[in-house]
Amino acid sequence: MPIYLSFHAALSPPKAQPKKKKHEHTTMESRFSLLITMVTLSPFLGPVWPADPTVAAGRWKILSRNIGISAMHMALLPNDKVIVFDRTDSGPSNITGPVQGCQTDQVCYAHSVEFDPVKRTVRPLTILTDTWCSSGALSSDGELVQTGGYRTGERVVRYFRPCPDCDWHEDPNGLVSPRWYASNQVLPDGRIIVVGGRFQFSYEFIPKSDTKLYQLQFLKETLFSAKIPNNLYPFLHLSPDGNLFIFAGDRGILLDYNKDVVIRNYPVMPGGISRNYPSTGSSVLLPLVLTRDNAENPVAEILVCGGTEPEANRKADGGIFVPASRSCGRMVINSESPQWEMEEMPVGRVMGDMITLPNGDVLIVNGAAKGSAGWGVARDPVLNPVLYRFNQTGSGLSRFQVLNPSVIPRLYHSTAHLLSDGRVLVGGSNPNVNYNFTAMYPTELSLEAFYPPYLTADAPRPVITALNPDVKLAYRQRIRVEFKIKRRELDATVAITVVAPSFTTHSFAMNQRLLFLACGGAKRKTAAAGDSYFAVECDAPATSAVAPPGYYQLFVVSGGVPSRAKWIHIK
Repeated sequence: MPIYLSFHAALSPPKAQPKKKKHEHTTMESRFSLLITMVTLSPFLGPVWPADPTVAAGRWKILSRNIGISAMHMALLPNDKVIVFDRTDSGPSNITGPVQGCQTDQVCYAHSVEFDPVKRTVRPLTILTDTWCSSGALSSDGELVQTGGYRTGERVVRYFRPCPDCDWHEDPNGLVSPRWYASNQVLPDGRIIVVGGRFQFSYEFIPKSDTKLYQLQFLKETLFSAKIPNNLYPFLHLSPDGNLFIFAGDRGILLDYNKDVVIRNYPVMPGGISRNYPSTGSSVLLPLVLTRDNAENPVAEILVCGGTEPEANRKADGGIFVPASRSCGRMVINSESPQWEMEEMPVGRVMGDMITLPNGDVLIVNGAAKGSAGWGVARDPVLNPVLYRFNQTGSGLSRFQVLNPSVIPRLYHSTAHLLSDGRVLVGGSNPNVNYNFTAMYPTELSLEAFYPPYLTADAPRPVITALNPDVKLAYRQRIRVEFKIKRRELDATVAITVVAPSFTTHSFAMNQRLLFLACGGAKRKTAAAGDSYFAVECDAPATSAVAPPGYYQLFVVSGGVPSRAKWIHIK
């Protein structure tokens, strides 16, 4: 029996809380030579996943066994609080108010919470309209902008500011078109583009300046089935030239949204696999490695992994659970002749979340080995995360490393998000129509943290001691980063990375973006009490197309090990 099956039998369903009363570039090899950090990890572990924790790496820790709701959507704010919500039509949650609009004689259930990953506290929030399968992004001023949903929420735009007592504010007419299963991306001018949705072959912008809809024929062309469209939650990635890469089904385009014209069609990804909901794979923009020479035009490479056959959802409804795909494809979208380079993961995965780590590697976590997204149509939870080492080179070497497993299946409606301390917050999983704690895969209300190998290795961790400027950065501005580390000499390479926080749902971390800044060498300052102090000077990103305006987590990465992040604001 594969190891990812052996844990499920030992699980017991969580107990519900009692109800309460209201209260051109370069070749791939030359691209790797641009990197200023390299982390050495274990070689490929093979198709049989290791049960021995001394063989794999990384560890898990439960942060909360019950936050009251299932984490279908997740976003990190610049105050390091996490906003979590599911859907308002799922029936009673496990957490009650106070909730705005609730009468004093009612039991009022919340479907959104604010979670503090340090204190592990939960604060109930108010959502009045249905957020089921919606989208979002962090605005340039650090406000969470959340769009669409189901029925009462399909045209709603919701806003949440990072302040101690803030709650959701809802604009019932914020969208021109109903948006259910759409995707968002922050643009160079600070607007947010909203693309697609169920039977919505168009895009629009937030804030809404008029009532115009921009039609996108590409979303019709990539439908595999009229009854079960397989291109929902399209993958959006902002190219360094300011245009938008859109991937749906098995292919991508480059859209000039200002002129409303498709300026490039990319090759079809080989294999006949659908990568978007409900045959859900995942995608990331691999790290943009900046140098003084390529500051405005770095290599932009897309990675797409997992998914399944276009008809997997329909077959699962008939009791046939199709194995998920093992394939991944990566492609440089701003090369002269882009082509897919295909690879294989250690195991097939559908509904996996791909999270870019501060050192540039990609964590693939959650999901199943068979079936598709949807109510009760997945089997064989994949409990082991996989690390994808994006800068690994060499003939015959795998870029994948299998990591230690969780014991909690995370299937449909699960999420993951990078925290500022380098951990990955993992939650959700509700493959049931309502909250159901006795199903084959019960509704999951817990949150856990995954500690990547860089937090479990015996290696010193850098500590940021000063930033100049400390928060606000202009484009092309010089930044000085000072840090300390527990060693007399700095015997590892150093990089400064900045990460745009994502909005995560349905296996896609919208707006996720990591940049390696162009830096000089780290210079030693002083040494005291076993710590050595260093300073490094770097260039802020050159343009808003390379790094859209907004808040970013800044990390010092020494020998592949990141510091805790400091928040910066680029505008």
